[in-house]
Amino acid sequence: MRYSINFTPPAHDPLTLGAAQWLGRHVFSGAALDHPALRGLSIHDIAFNTALPRRAGFHGCLRPSFRLAPGTSEQELLRELMRFAGRHQPFTLPQLEVVRIASQFALAPVIPSQAMHLLAGAVVTEFERFRLPMPDDEIERADPGNLSAGQFANMLRWGDPYVMDEFRFHMMLTGPLAPADLGRFETALRSYFSPLLCDPVEVTNLALFVETEQGAPLTVHSLHPLGRVSARKTA
Repeated sequence: MRYSINFTPPAHDPLTLGAAQWLGRHVFSGAALDHPALRGLSIHDIAFNTALPRRAGFHGCLRPSFRLAPGTSEQELLRELMRFAGRHQPFTLPQLEVVRIASQFALAPVIPSQAMHLLAGAVVTEFERFRLPMPDDEIERADPGNLSAGQFANMLRWGDPYVMDEFRFHMMLTGPLAPADLGRFETALRSYFSPLLCDPVEVTNLALFVETEQGAPLTVHSLHPLGRVSARKTA
C-alpha cells in the first residue's frame, strides 16, 4: 500500500468532472468514463496519451507516494492529516491554464502560488516520519544520473526529486507526447478546458490518495478540510 498527499477539487466540482472525462476515470469513485469527442483528436488518441495521468487520477501532488514506515499506521496518518489541515487556512489559486512541461501537458497557475509552495513544503516536512526510506534499488531505478544536484539531494533526503525548491504545482493531463502531436493536443486541451477555468480554484482541502498495490490506479481515500472547524462552521 502506498499513500500520497495531494490537492484535488471536490468530487462534484465542474473541474473535477471535466478532468475525469478527459482522462477517462474519476479519481474519487474509480469509475471509467468515456473520453470527450474533440475536433482534431480521436478517442484512441486521447485514451493512449492519457494512460499515465488516468492511473494517477486528477490531482496536484504535494507529498509524493510513500509506504508507511515501521511503527506508523494508517489511522495515525489520518489523525495527523486532520490536525495538520486544521492548522492551515484555505486559499485561492491564481488562474489555471494549460501549460506544456517538456513533452507533456498539465494545468498550472498562470503565476506561481506562494501559498501552495509553502503548503507543499510543510506537507513534505510534517509527514516525513511516516515515509519508509527508499531502498537502494529504488534509487537506482529513479535514474539519478539525470537529476541535478539539488534534485538528487531531495531524493535522498525526502524520497522525491521534485519537492522543496524544485516543487512546481501542476495537475497532469497527458503523458509524454510525440513531437508531431504537441500542437494538436495543445489546441484541443485549451478549447476543452477553457470553459472550466473561468472560476477561481479554491484550495479548501488536502486529499489522501491510496495505491492499493504496485501499479494499481490511485484513488481518493479521504478529504481533509483546511482551517479550524469552528471557523468553517461560521464561514
